[in-house]
Amino acid sequence: MVSAADIFTISGKKAFDKIALKVFRHQYANNIVYRDFCNHLAKSPENVKSVESIPFLPIQFFKSHEVLSSTEHVQEIFTSSGTTGMATSRHLVTDVSYYEQSFRLAFSQFYGNIEDYTVLALLPSYLEREGSSLIYMVNDLIQRSNNPQSGFYLNNYQELISKLESLDASGQNVLLIGVTYALLDLVEMKQFSLKNTIIMETGGMKGRRREMIREELHDQLCKGFGVSEIHSEYGMTELLSQAYSLGNGIFECPPWMDVLIRDPEDALTYMGNGRNGGINVIDLANINSCSFIATQDLGKKYDNQSFEVLGRFDNSDIRGCNLMVL
Repeated sequence: MVSAADIFTISGKKAFDKIALKVFRHQYANNIVYRDFCNHLAKSPENVKSVESIPFLPIQFFKSHEVLSSTEHVQEIFTSSGTTGMATSRHLVTDVSYYEQSFRLAFSQFYGNIEDYTVLALLPSYLEREGSSLIYMVNDLIQRSNNPQSGFYLNNYQELISKLESLDASGQNVLLIGVTYALLDLVEMKQFSLKNTIIMETGGMKGRRREMIREELHDQLCKGFGVSEIHSEYGMTELLSQAYSLGNGIFECPPWMDVLIRDPEDALTYMGNGRNGGINVIDLANINSCSFIATQDLGKKYDNQSFEVLGRFDNSDIRGCNLMVL
């Protein structure tokens, strides 16, 4: 059995591949939905000897099946927002400590000590429903910042504007995490000139605004907040890990997460670096659900293992980047 310690101490590709194959064997043995999918492709531990030959479960299965690799009690059910009348994804989590370790360690890797920040969250559409994994993560970051100024904002934009300006002017490091449409609403109300604040967009127009390509979106946000870069988070209901972009829409994964780019015309073939295709995600923190997920996002990977999200195959539910199909 693969332990949390095995996953969260991975260092290097060789160790990653070794643990990924162990996780594949575990999930093939314990996840009925995933095993049936693998068998349909004539894939099993007997003939899967490399990461590239592991089958990736289409993300839609989280809408139609219970994707579980554990018989333990389900502690949390994370759900996607979805469109009215549409099926929503349900991620059944039997051990939420894997999620907590994943986002805490990843945040520390990319941003340092959470206690160095005041965390402000502008996530109205997520706050207004149950089951958001993003709210779970951000609430934990707010609590662990140990800062009484940290907190959520719903529709109290004027209060947020005052808080943001006073904190930034005082020299305090601020992290403003916001859903895309709400960040655009904010800069339409106030033009900022921030010096000590990181703006992190989590994607999502939620039908409130027209879709925009990343370059246009980030240009508007940079001008509105007076910052040089917009940070982004690439995560979704079906994942317990996130990739982060510190600017320019280029994402990096924590050591226990990786992406492969599949051929849009042949899901079992991979594209070379620098070529566009479908994004497959390996998230080893998903040990108790499924770690190998074929998303509906389009992207490309670079030689340094970073990647870019270019669009979607359709209007699938995702948080992390809010982009049109090419």
